[in-house]
Amino acid sequence: MEFDYCCVHGLLAIKEAGYEAIMLNCNPETVSTDFDMADKLYFEPVYWEHVRELIEYEKPAGVIVQLGGQTALKLAEKIKDMGVEIIGTSFDSMDIAEDRGRFSDMLKDLGIPYPEYGTAWTVDEAIEVANRVGYPVLVRPSYVLGGQRMRIVINDEEVEKAVVSLLKHIPGNKILIDHFLDRCQEAEVDAIFDGENFHVMGVMEHIEPAGIHSGDSHAMLPAFNLTPMEVTTMEHYAEKIARALNIKGLINIQFAIKDGNVFVIEANPRASRTTPFIAKAYQIPYLNIATKVMLGANKLTDFKFEKNLKGFAIKEPVFSFDKFPNVNKELGPEMKSTGEAIRFIKDLKDPYFRQLYKDRSMFLSK
Repeated sequence: MEFDYCCVHGLLAIKEAGYEAIMLNCNPETVSTDFDMADKLYFEPVYWEHVRELIEYEKPAGVIVQLGGQTALKLAEKIKDMGVEIIGTSFDSMDIAEDRGRFSDMLKDLGIPYPEYGTAWTVDEAIEVANRVGYPVLVRPSYVLGGQRMRIVINDEEVEKAVVSLLKHIPGNKILIDHFLDRCQEAEVDAIFDGENFHVMGVMEHIEPAGIHSGDSHAMLPAFNLTPMEVTTMEHYAEKIARALNIKGLINIQFAIKDGNVFVIEANPRASRTTPFIAKAYQIPYLNIATKVMLGANKLTDFKFEKNLKGFAIKEPVFSFDKFPNVNKELGPEMKSTGEAIRFIKDLKDPYFRQLYKDRSMFLSK
């Protein structure tokens, strides 16, 4: 219920900032749809038709899309076209981060390292790009949740198969093909930017190698095996990207580290599933703070950040393979977990962690 946590704290912050809080959600399992959370609750499917009717009826001062995951983010363009303010980061900035090609072009301009890439619209273009950047490659669409239709492929035939499948299920989508950094370390940074000040909420290091979707990886907070130089470089790149994108509110950036070099894989201009994990681990109400920053009610300098974490916190993915016995259990760039849990350990001598670290490559698909 990661985004439920985000929405609940967002609602409370909206009320504290003196606004009426309206919630649109259709999940009965969530706290954000409890009758006493929002001032007004619309229990409707999160589809454009319902959102449009609600906007026409309520005429809101603005809409927050950063707290509802990819589903909410996908509606941002239509909301903007209706002339309604998107609170926080602008649609164009979100689009740069979500459009794989535009984002890589921006990294090039900023002088930030990233894997070699190219974009394609057809199978022939995709094969040409794959040969240019060098196998193995990661074939991925833009604007998707949970690594949908992402594939790591090793030859022309597999590129063709992946692209045909992708275009069949998501027609007209721009495809990014980038060189896959094999056997490298993956890490991510969650941060808040208010237009002037930048605050790193947390640096998490993935236990599994790159190639497994971040939602399926175990992540350690704080990082345990990265050098101070690598962590500082990640934070520096994260701030550069936040400033270039004019972020107002939350951003999540994923990195690959190979031979001491830090590469940027992608950025999400929204609350990620690790944001509540960090807030709980450090005992800081980050979502409340981020929402007030989006609304312009506060600056980051108005808050004190005291991180209370003794030892380490591990983000554990939760899988439902028992309920779906015939599902392929190999992990790859497409997400298979259905939730996550948090585990606290005192130090790296913890037997659970040692076993986890030993088995870290066991479940990686080809």
